[in-house]
Amino acid sequence: MDIISGVVVYILLWWWVFLMALPFGATPPEVIGKGHAPSAPKNPRIWTKAGITSIIALVLWFGVNAVIGSGWITFR
Repeated sequence: MDIISGVVVYILLWWWVFLMALPFGATPPEVIGKGHAPSAPKNPRIWTKAGITSIIALVLWFGVNAVIGSGWITFR
């Protein structure tokens, strides 16, 4: 896999994992203020989820790179 394909695969994996991780630990606040959505999380912990997502996406990227590099699955 060349560098551009590798970056594109990593970005796609990162967003896939990040969107799956967003609901984890999201609890609504006890008191909902006027003008706020009742489904908005009290503490979304976005930076923690982004960091964990980066690590998981890197592990998945190494797996995808190994499968593509081994020739087990080809697109030709």
